[in-house]
Amino acid sequence: MSEVKITAETRSEFGKGAARRIRRENKVPGVLYGHGTDPVHLTLPGHDLMMALKTSNVLLALDLDGKTELAIPKAVQRDPLKGFLEHVDLLIVKRGEQVNVEIPVVTEGELAPGGNLLEHVLNALPVEAEATHIPESLSVSVAGLEAGASVLAKDIALPKGVSLAVEGDTVVLQVLASQAEEPAEGAESAEA
Repeated sequence: MSEVKITAETRSEFGKGAARRIRRENKVPGVLYGHGTDPVHLTLPGHDLMMALKTSNVLLALDLDGKTELAIPKAVQRDPLKGFLEHVDLLIVKRGEQVNVEIPVVTEGELAPGGNLLEHVLNALPVEAEATHIPESLSVSVAGLEAGASVLAKDIALPKGVSLAVEGDTVVLQVLASQAEEPAEGAESAEA
C-alpha cells in the first residue's frame, strides 16, 4: 500500500458556520486523534482527500505544520444527496503498529451451473494488519461451488502479517439454491 501525501492546515474556527465557510473553499473539515494526543482540528484539500479516499483503508501522510503524521480514515461523512465530503475523522498510526480494519472481499470464478445465487454475508472481512501494509482487498475463489456451500473466514487466504479479527467459523459467503416461483392458479386458467 502506498502513502498518499496531503497538506493539512490546523483550524481554530469551529461550528456550523465555520464548517460551511471551509466547504465553500473546496476544503473539508476534519479531526486527527489517537495515541493519547489531544485532538487536532484540521482543514484538508477537498479534491485531494476525495481522490485518496477512493482506495479503502488508505494510508495518509499528512503534512501538518512541517511535521508528517501517518493516519487512516476512521469515519467519513458525506452529503447524502450530492455525495461530497462533509467531515472526516482520522486516526494517527505509527509504522509497525497493528490496526483493526475491514478489507473488502472480492470473488473470482463462476458458481456451479444451476442458477444458484451467491450471498455476501460479509462484504468486508475484519482483520488485524500492520498500518503500513493493509491489503486493498481479499480475493476468494467461488469456482464450482454448489448450493448449500459456504466460505468461512478461516478458509480465506490472508497475506503475510494479516490475521483475522473475527471467529474463524464466521460465514463470509454462502451459495443459495435458486427459488423458482410457481405460477398462481388464476394465472394458469387465464392463459388457457
